[in-house]
Amino acid sequence: MEEVQKYSGCFVCGDKNPCGLKARFYYDGQQAVTRLTADETFEGYHGIYHGGILSTLLDEVMIKAILAQTKYAVTVEMTVRFVRPVRIGDKLVITGTITRQKGRVFFTEGQVADESGNIFATATGKYIEAGDTLKEELMNSLDS
Repeated sequence: MEEVQKYSGCFVCGDKNPCGLKARFYYDGQQAVTRLTADETFEGYHGIYHGGILSTLLDEVMIKAILAQTKYAVTVEMTVRFVRPVRIGDKLVITGTITRQKGRVFFTEGQVADESGNIFATATGKYIEAGDTLKEELMNSLDS
């Protein structure tokens, strides 16, 4: 699997953001994927991983599936369905795929599961390919 480009200051994938998740995303030709353990740093209620962090990870994995195609896009819409709580210490597998494209709009799906495939959350997303000016800004922010 090939690692997907990142911006080192990003909250989700940046390795130089001291407050971030430092998640590494890979692309296997079909989907973007990251694996991490739910850390108490991002606890919501006691012992439960924050749902907002799960949403953030889902947004990132879906856009990484697009970025892996060397397309630069931004989030337009995202819907998350929480199935069951993630407990601190759970080992997560987070995947994102492009389901279709219509013009400049990408439609995606994502999921958070454990290593046995038990699902914690799912998402659908809509992303729009950046116009020339924004595309250049996005490209310039990515690490080489």
